[in-house]
Amino acid sequence: MKRFYIVGFLVLVLFDTLAQISFKQAGDAALPLEFSTAWLLRVFGQPWIYGAFVGYIGAFFTWMSLLKHAPIGPAFAASHLEIISVLALSYWLFNEPIGWPQILGCLCIVAGIMCLAVSESGETDAVAEPQDLKKTA
Repeated sequence: MKRFYIVGFLVLVLFDTLAQISFKQAGDAALPLEFSTAWLLRVFGQPWIYGAFVGYIGAFFTWMSLLKHAPIGPAFAASHLEIISVLALSYWLFNEPIGWPQILGCLCIVAGIMCLAVSESGETDAVAEPQDLKKTA
C-alpha cells in the first residue's frame, strides 16, 4: 500500500506541476489580453493550454483515486508538494528568484506533511492494537 501512496502522490505532483507550468506558458502566449476571436484562436492555438487541461484532468482523477485509500490529513498535505516542484521549475525555466521566505515555506510544507504522516500512523497503530489483542486472547 505504501508503494501505491508514493507512486500516486508522485503522479499527482507531476500532473499538478504540468498544469501550473502550462498555465504560465499559455498565459505568456496569450498577452496582450483582448476579447476577440483572434485572441481566442491565439490562446487555443498554443499547445500549453492543452497541457494545462491534461494536467488538471489528470490531477483530478489521480486525487480521486488517492482519496479512496489514503488518510485525508496527510493526503491533503502531500497534495501541496506541487508548490515545491513548481517553485523549483519556475527558478529553472523562468529565472524566478527563490529567497529565504520561499525556502522556509517549502521546509514548512515538508515538515507539516511529515508531522501529519507520523500522527496518522500513530493513530492507525493505536486503533489496530485492541483488535489484535482480541484475536490473540
